[in-house]
Parts: sequence; C-alpha cells; structure tokens
Amino acid sequence: MPIVVNLDVVLARRKVRSKQLAEAIGITESNLSLLKSSKVKGVRFSTLAAICRYLDCEPGDILGYEPSDEDLGTDPGA
Repeated sequence: MPIVVNLDVVLARRKVRSKQLAEAIGITESNLSLLKSSKVKGVRFSTLAAICRYLDCEPGDILGYEPSDEDLGTDPGA
C-alpha cells in the first residue's frame, strides 16, 4: 500500500505517548496501535481531525504517499 502512516514519528517529536493520545481523542490503545502500524483500511476524518488537533499538526504530517513500482505502472523486471 502506498499510504504510509507516520504517526509514531509525530508522537515522538511531540513527546506524547500513545496511551495519552488514545485517551485524549477517545479511542482504544489497540485501535491506535493498529493505525500506527498501518493495519487499518481507513481512518475517519473525525479521528484524524482529533489527532491533528491534539498533536497540533496537519494530516500530511501523519499520512504520506510512497508509491511502489507497481503503483507507478512500471515493471522493475523489464
């Protein structure tokens, strides 16, 4: 998947623990862990907004796009 979650980086820069963020935005630590490890298929805008509000950041600080060769339509074996 070309979408990369950089939430752990933002948390480290802000010196915020996952437990602290989870409690502040009203989600479970396990759901936050799944989000941090990119094991979710989606995230609600309201959750993303709450994270950004608490961490004083932009969605682009948390989410990134890193296309693979497959996503670019190129064949690395060609």
